[in-house]
Amino acid sequence: MAMRDFESRDGKMIFAGMNVEDIAKEFGTPVYVTDEQRVRENYRAVYSAFSKYMETEVHYACKANTNLAILSILRQEGAGIDAVSIGEVETCLKAGFDPSKIMYTGVFVSEEELKQVVETGVRINLDSVSEMEKLARIAPGTKVSFRITPGVGSGHGEKVITGNKGAKFGIPRDKVVETYLHALDIGLEPVGIHAHIGSGGQSVEPFVDEAEVLAELINQIDEAGIKLDFVDIGGGIGVPYKPNEDEMDLDGMASEVTDVFEQNTDVRKIIVEPGRYIVADSTVLLTACTDIKDAETKKYVGVDAGFNTLIRPAMYGSFHYIADGSKFGRACTSRYDIAGPLCESGDYLGHDRVLPEVEEGDIMVVYDAGAYGFTMASNYNSRPLPAEVLINDGKAELIRERETPEEQWRHQKVPERLQR
Repeated sequence: MAMRDFESRDGKMIFAGMNVEDIAKEFGTPVYVTDEQRVRENYRAVYSAFSKYMETEVHYACKANTNLAILSILRQEGAGIDAVSIGEVETCLKAGFDPSKIMYTGVFVSEEELKQVVETGVRINLDSVSEMEKLARIAPGTKVSFRITPGVGSGHGEKVITGNKGAKFGIPRDKVVETYLHALDIGLEPVGIHAHIGSGGQSVEPFVDEAEVLAELINQIDEAGIKLDFVDIGGGIGVPYKPNEDEMDLDGMASEVTDVFEQNTDVRKIIVEPGRYIVADSTVLLTACTDIKDAETKKYVGVDAGFNTLIRPAMYGSFHYIADGSKFGRACTSRYDIAGPLCESGDYLGHDRVLPEVEEGDIMVVYDAGAYGFTMASNYNSRPLPAEVLINDGKAELIRERETPEEQWRHQKVPERLQR
């Protein structure tokens, strides 16, 4: 999966069979636009890569994008879900997922949330000894798995590496066997083991290292008398955000990782939890150029999407490729910073980008915006949350209305004495 190429028709970008200017005209900007078929293709790519070698469940990490329409596409494809909060669990149930297809993995979970999760009947993957003891009190006899800290980290930046030593997630590697035995003692039934090493890794090696750690632990747990049904290797399969970036060798990863388990353990089912890989390149963010500013040392393309719309560049320093969809394929002649409308100097979508001569009204297209785009959006500066659109067979459908100002006030209450 290299970074996607899009066709140009009459100098306009075509996304999923539609002219981006037409989409922007119909639905307004900023707007997230998703290609339904791409979501399906990406899911199938992961499932077929792993299921060639081992019985496989693909649990979509829905924190990447929880739109009900997108969840429904994945439900139709047969996906399971990796949920990290009661809100995500309830959203996926609302989208029609069977509780048996949803695995909940929280971190620092409150007793109240755990009770709510138990009531939904979804599968539970425990992150700590404290959570395990809470669960044993709330629902003895529950089948569980544990998230362990493998001591291997991977990811696109410091803030998303999760599997290294001392991480806030999981059971430390040297405490794993005693934790499984303790779970048995207090009346739980351990059936699986889970790890997640980070987000956005593009090389196979860390996943193989993780698999080797997991295989060793599975055998130690087995020797202690506990047979596990499945191993869950988490997610973190990266995607290329830059034009010349290498893509993940998915088949190589699947072949090498499953090989570790098949050669060294008795476990015969693998669970994979991709989020970004399934949705990132399915979606673009369309944002209109509202202003061109020459600030002497640099030129700005001002757009109507800020870090309230897409926070990844500002928060993680992430790169998203940006094209001028109104002059698509035209020679690039100028250098710009692309900045949003927020009253913040850190509000940008891209620095130092080479583009054609951009004009006000041009539709700028931010690539690979389907993962951690809308789900991390905010109302900062009292700006409304954007609309979302789904395209299938060259037809666009609104899958989330743009927020209104009234909706931003709906939970606020002004005491009587302040209304005089």
